[in-house]
Amino acid sequence: MRLQKKERQQKLQQLLETTPFLTDEEIAAHFDVSVQTIRLDRLECGIPELRERLRSAAAETIAGKVKALEEDEVIGEIIDIELDSKAISILDITPAHVFQKSGIARGHHLFAQANSLAVAVLDDELALTAKCVLHFVKPVKAGDRVVARAVVRGRKDSRSIVDVSSAVGEEPVFSGEFHMYRAAGTNKEEAE
Repeated sequence: MRLQKKERQQKLQQLLETTPFLTDEEIAAHFDVSVQTIRLDRLECGIPELRERLRSAAAETIAGKVKALEEDEVIGEIIDIELDSKAISILDITPAHVFQKSGIARGHHLFAQANSLAVAVLDDELALTAKCVLHFVKPVKAGDRVVARAVVRGRKDSRSIVDVSSAVGEEPVFSGEFHMYRAAGTNKEEAE
């Protein structure tokens, strides 16, 4: 049974409060209505489109937090970050990211997203990738949204290990173990 317009708009606002990064297509499927109906509902409720919600969340999230990179140097959009702990970024794959012949995303874009996230999550002015072990698990295509999650696994002296896993929906597409050099020589020592 379909909801009435007012009730659907209220539920839409509640849904986007808990899961703000849903596409209009995903929302339309959730409510079993057309994408155009969702776009009209969003406009009436003053809810911006996904890209604007991502930009807003990214700006709030990284403002003053990321130390080793400038905001425009991050590949993808960081939507959550706890320095020296964990971070999440989103990269929407466009036709510019894929090989024309196969339609598969170029690996360096997935690597760049993961690597910049591994740098950004570290609480240091200078962080560099010293070594990494990568696994490309499944091809990514134009139109896919890649969600990368970084977790700082250990720190010893000027080195940290950051694990990054990327997925499209629930499907893993990439993973990497990044051994990072950190400039700050603090006395924080943790077992690797």
